[in-house]
Amino acid sequence: MSILLRYLEWFGLRAIHETGRNAYLILAARCLRMTAHGAISLILALFLSALEFSDYQIGLFLTLTLLGDVFLGGLLTLIADRTGRRNVLIGGSMLMVTSGLTFAFVSNFWVLLVAAVVGVVSATGGDFGPFRSIEESILSHLTTPRTRAEVLSWYVSTSIFGSALGSELSGRIIHALQNRGWELIDAYHALFLGYVLMGTLNATLSFLLTDACEIQLKPDDTTYSQVPQEELEQAAATPNPPENLGPLQAMPLSPAKHNWLRRGWKGLSSRLSQISAPTRKIMYKLWFLLAIDSLADGMVPFSLTNYYMEEKFHPTKSSLGDINGIAYLLGAVATVFAGPLARKIGLINTMVFTHVPSSAAVLVFPFPPTFWLTVVLLFIRAGLNSLDQAPRSAFIAAVVKADERTAVMGITAVVRTLAAATGPSVTGFLAGSNRFWIAFVVAGVCRLVYDFGLYALFINTKLYQHEGGAAVDPAANAAPRLSDVEMELESLADSDEGSDESPGKKSTTEESSAASKSPRLMPRDEQQQQRVRRRSPSPLAKMHT
Repeated sequence: MSILLRYLEWFGLRAIHETGRNAYLILAARCLRMTAHGAISLILALFLSALEFSDYQIGLFLTLTLLGDVFLGGLLTLIADRTGRRNVLIGGSMLMVTSGLTFAFVSNFWVLLVAAVVGVVSATGGDFGPFRSIEESILSHLTTPRTRAEVLSWYVSTSIFGSALGSELSGRIIHALQNRGWELIDAYHALFLGYVLMGTLNATLSFLLTDACEIQLKPDDTTYSQVPQEELEQAAATPNPPENLGPLQAMPLSPAKHNWLRRGWKGLSSRLSQISAPTRKIMYKLWFLLAIDSLADGMVPFSLTNYYMEEKFHPTKSSLGDINGIAYLLGAVATVFAGPLARKIGLINTMVFTHVPSSAAVLVFPFPPTFWLTVVLLFIRAGLNSLDQAPRSAFIAAVVKADERTAVMGITAVVRTLAAATGPSVTGFLAGSNRFWIAFVVAGVCRLVYDFGLYALFINTKLYQHEGGAAVDPAANAAPRLSDVEMELESLADSDEGSDESPGKKSTTEESSAASKSPRLMPRDEQQQQRVRRRSPSPLAKMHT
C-alpha cells in the first residue's frame, strides 16, 4: 500500500485528491472543452477552404478570431473575482454554445466571422478564451506550493488528452459520414453540433463548483474608490453637515449617473492598478518573452500545420486525425511528468530544457521531403510542446500575490493572444505567395529566443515570498540561496565577531555563531534580524572606537 501511495504522490494524483472535488470538476471541464477544440482545430482551416475562402481570408479569419478572444477573455478575467468566477465560466460556456450553433448551420463568411469574434471558437487548438486564466487562478488558490505544480500538470495533461481524443474522433467521424454519402461540408457542420454539446457539459460542470473557488475580497477591496484631487480639496473645505439633515442632503457627491463609461473606465483602471509594482517588474519581462513565443505559435498552429501537410503530401482526413490524435496523446503522457520534473530540477529548468527540442522541431519542420519524417517532427513538437505550461502557471502563481493571480493570468492570456493573433495573417500571406515554409523557420527561431531568454532572466528568481514560505525554487534538495546583501551582512558580521574580544560579549558571540551554523532551525525573518544584530556594533565596541 505504501508503494502505491508513493507512486500516486510521484505522479501527482495524490495532490489532486488533496485539493478536493473542485479540482476534479475543473479537470473534467477542461478535458471536455479541449476535446471540442481538438476536433475543431483539425478541420477549421480545411472547413474554411472547403467553403472556397482564399488563403488570405483564412489567415484574416483566424487573426480576427484570436483578437476577439483577447478582448473577451481579458474583460471577463478582469471582472471574474468581483462578479464570481463560476458565473464567468458559465457565461463563457454559453458563448461557446452560441458559436457552435452558428457554425453548424451557416456558411456565410461574415456571419461566421462575427460568431467567431464575439463567441468562443478555438482558432489554433488552444484555450485562449476566458476559461484557462480563471481555472488556473482557481487551482492556484485551492492548492499549496507543494501540490500546485502537480495539479497544474494534470490540468495541462488532461487538456492535451482531450485534444487528442477530439482530433481522433474528428477524423473518424468525417470519414464515416463521407462513406455514408454525406457531403464534406455537411460533415464539417455536424462536428460543430458536437462543439455545442461540449459547451453545454462545460457549463454544467462549472455550475457544480463550490464557493471555495471564489476569492474572498477584503472589505477595503469592495469599498475603495479613487476620488479626484479637486473633489478631495472641496470636501476638505466644506464644513461637516449638521446631524439633522435628511439622508439625501447628507449623501456625498457622486458622478452623474449618465457618465457610466467614465465610471467603467475608472473601475478597470483601479483593477489594473491593484497589481503591485514588484509583480509588474517581473511580469513585464515574462510578458515580453511570452509574446514572442505566442507569435510563433500563432504563425504555425496545429490547424495551419494540418493544412500545410495536406497541401504538401495529400493524406486522407482519417490519417490526419490519427496523426494528430497520436501527437496530442504523446503530449498528454509527457505532461504528466512536468510536475515531478519541476520538483526535481526547478520550474524554469523544466520550462526551458523541455521546450528547446520542440522549438527545434518547428524550425526544421518544412525541410523533410517525406511524409513520415515530417510526422516524426510533428510528434517531437507536440510531445514536448506542453511540458512548460504547468511550470509556467506555477511560476506565475509563485511570484504574485493571491489576490493578483486572476488579473495577472488574465493579462498574460491577453498578451499571448494578441501576439498570436498576428501570426495567422502573416502565414496566410506567405501561403498565398507559395512561401508557407518560411513561417515554420521564423516560428522556430522565435521559440528558441523565448527559451534562452527565459533561462537568462528568471533562473535566479525567488519564489513563494507571498505565501509565507522560503523564497526558493522547489527543486529537490535545493537549499535556500542567500541574496548578495545577506551574504555581505553575514561576512561583515563574522569580521566583527573576530575583532571584538570583549569578555562581556563572549557568550553572545558564541550563541550567534551557533545560530549561524544551523540557519535552517530559525525562520527566514529571524535569520535576517540575527545577521543585522550581529552586524551592528555594541555600545562597548563604540567606546573602544
